[in-house]
Amino acid sequence: MKKLLTVGSACFLLFTSMAPGTATINEVNTGGGGEKLPSLLTNSYSDESVAVRHVVDSLYTTMSLEKIGLKKSIFFAGLKGYEYLLSKNKIHKEGILTICDYSQSSSQKRLYVLDINHAKVLFNTYVSHGKNSGGEYATSFSNREDSHKSSLGFMVTDDTYFGKAGLSLHLDGLERGINSNVRMRDIVIHGSNYVNSERADEGSQMGRSYGCPAVPIAISKKIINTIKGGTCFFGYSNDKWYATNSSILQARFDWPIAKPLLPEPIKANESLAKLSPPQLSINPAK
Repeated sequence: MKKLLTVGSACFLLFTSMAPGTATINEVNTGGGGEKLPSLLTNSYSDESVAVRHVVDSLYTTMSLEKIGLKKSIFFAGLKGYEYLLSKNKIHKEGILTICDYSQSSSQKRLYVLDINHAKVLFNTYVSHGKNSGGEYATSFSNREDSHKSSLGFMVTDDTYFGKAGLSLHLDGLERGINSNVRMRDIVIHGSNYVNSERADEGSQMGRSYGCPAVPIAISKKIINTIKGGTCFFGYSNDKWYATNSSILQARFDWPIAKPLLPEPIKANESLAKLSPPQLSINPAK
C-alpha cells in the first residue's frame, strides 16, 4: 500500500450525552425482530450457507463473544465483510478482525480485536467516538471533512506514525461515500488518557474525539502493533442508512473463503488454517 507523509491526528476529547438509536442490520435485512441472521448468499439453502452458519456459530461460541457483549448478528456482519475483503485481496494481514460496536454505550468495552484463525479474543476494551456523533451513545456518522463525527463501515489498517497523541495508526476506508475520506480526515487509532476503566467505573462516558477511535493509552501500543499493516476494521452502529447502502454488507459471494466445513466447534487456540478445507468458489459481488 502506498505510504503517505505523516500528519498529525486531529483528535481531542470532550463530554456530553445522547440517547441510542434503534434501527439494526437485522431489522433492515430481515424485516426486524429476533436474532435471525440475514441471508448473505445468493441461495440461502445452499451447502455453503449451512457451512457459514456453522463457522460463525463455532467461532462465536468458542470465543465466548456473547459474554463480553458482542451480539452474534454484529459478529456475523463483521466476519462476512472480512471474508469479502479477503476474497478481493484487500486484506494484507489475515486472521485479525477488529469490531468497533458503536451501538453500545461508550462506558462499555465495545472494541473487540479478534484472532479468527485461532478463535481468540486478543483485546476487549473501551473506545471513543466523534464529539458530533453523540454523547454516551454514538448516533450520527459522517464521511465529511471537519464533521467531527465517526465513520462506519469496513476499513483496513495501514502504517503507524508518531503524532500529537503518540503512536498512531492510519486507517483507509473501503466504502465510497461512507468512510472513503477517513485518511484525508486524519481519522486514526491512537491512545488517550480520557478513555479508561476509571471513567467507566465512575459511571462517566468516555471522552470524545474529532472522529478517531481512541483507545486506553495503557494498551494502545499493543493494540496498534497487533492490528497494523493491513487488517480489517469494522465500525458498526444501529444505522439504517449504512445497513442499506453498504455494498460490502449487501455483497453476494460464496464464503467462508478456504475455510473448513467444521464437523464440531473448533477448540480454542486451534488454527483454522491447520484444518483441511474444501475450496469454495468466489463469485463477483452483484
